[in-house]
Amino acid sequence: MRNWYTTFALTVSYFLKAGDGGGGGGISLAGTSWDKEALAIAEQVALSFGDLGLYAFKTLSNSTIRVRIEKLSNKSGSPSIVDIGAFSATYRARLDEAEVARSIPENISLEVSSPGVERVVRIPQDLDRFKERPMYVKYVSEVSDTASSSEGDGIFRLVSFDLETGCCTWGIADVRINREKAGKGRPLSKKQREWRLNTPFDSLRLVRLHSEI
Repeated sequence: MRNWYTTFALTVSYFLKAGDGGGGGGISLAGTSWDKEALAIAEQVALSFGDLGLYAFKTLSNSTIRVRIEKLSNKSGSPSIVDIGAFSATYRARLDEAEVARSIPENISLEVSSPGVERVVRIPQDLDRFKERPMYVKYVSEVSDTASSSEGDGIFRLVSFDLETGCCTWGIADVRINREKAGKGRPLSKKQREWRLNTPFDSLRLVRLHSEI
C-alpha cells in the first residue's frame, strides 16, 4: 500500500511538465508584446549577480511574471531567502524603469521563488550536477515485437550517462520507498541492487530530484 507521501509525490509528478516555465523549469511566454523584453531584463539581472541563473520564467496575459531562480554556485541549486529578495528587488527596479520608458505595461505583477527541493532535472545538462541524488524518473520504453510503447517510473540513482550516445543507465535508489518493497526494516535486496535500466535521453518524460524529508 502506498503511503500518503508516495501518493502525493506521484500526484505532483503527474502535473509537472519539463519546460513549462514553472515547476518544470524552462521558459514559457504568453505571446504578449512585452514578455520578450521582460525576459531580457530578467536575464541581465541574473547575470549581474554572477552566481544566479533563471531556472524558470513565465509570463501570463494578466501582466504577471513568475520567475524561479537557481544558485549556480550551490550544488543543490537552491537560492537563499536573501538571494531571492535581492533578485526580486533589483528586477522590480528594472521593471519600473521599463514601465516609465513604456517598453512594458504598468502595474506588472512579479513573483520570484526557488526551483524547490524536488526540482525537475534538465536533461542532459543537469545530470552531472545531480548525479549523487536520488531521482524520480518517468520514462517510455518500446515493447518488443510491437509498435507500441509502455510507460514506467521509479525512484532511481544515476549510474552513468553518455552525451555521445544520448543514453543513461539507472539503478534503484537506496531510499525508503524502495527498501519497503524488500520488506519493512530490510535493506535493498541483491536483485534490487543489481537491477539496471538503460534509457535514451528522449525517452525520459520527467526526471526530478527525490526528497524523503
